[in-house]
Amino acid sequence: MPDDAIPSPTLPLTGGCGCGAVRFAIDAPLVAAAYCHCTRCQRRTGTATQASARVAPGSLRVTSGEEHLRAWSPGGLDKVFCGLCGSAVLARRPDGGAVEIVRLAAIDGDPGVRPSARQFVAYAAPWEPIPDDGLPRFAERLPG
Repeated sequence: MPDDAIPSPTLPLTGGCGCGAVRFAIDAPLVAAAYCHCTRCQRRTGTATQASARVAPGSLRVTSGEEHLRAWSPGGLDKVFCGLCGSAVLARRPDGGAVEIVRLAAIDGDPGVRPSARQFVAYAAPWEPIPDDGLPRFAERLPG
């Protein structure tokens, strides 16, 4: 296996919030991952960028702590977090619909996917330069 090869994840992937009240499992490999530099993500995380992955439809299930999930609905996907510790966990369609995105930092261990692009770079934090990592950059949302 080449040094830069990404190991196949052991399924299901598991993860949760910082305090452990919310736990989830993902039964299929993650579809793709990207970094987001939008101001919403900056303010939600307190960082210059946030890494997320798209999940295969129907593959993520909350295994415990569903009652602790809260959502912020700024338009588009709901940003879902633990109401006890505030950890960003996932994003889903409004009204509790299908989960579309999981926050990479919420996954236990290696998620088996690496960010392959950077979106909303037009809003990048001025205090942290975007690294010259060769990833494609998009001023706004990723196409497609």
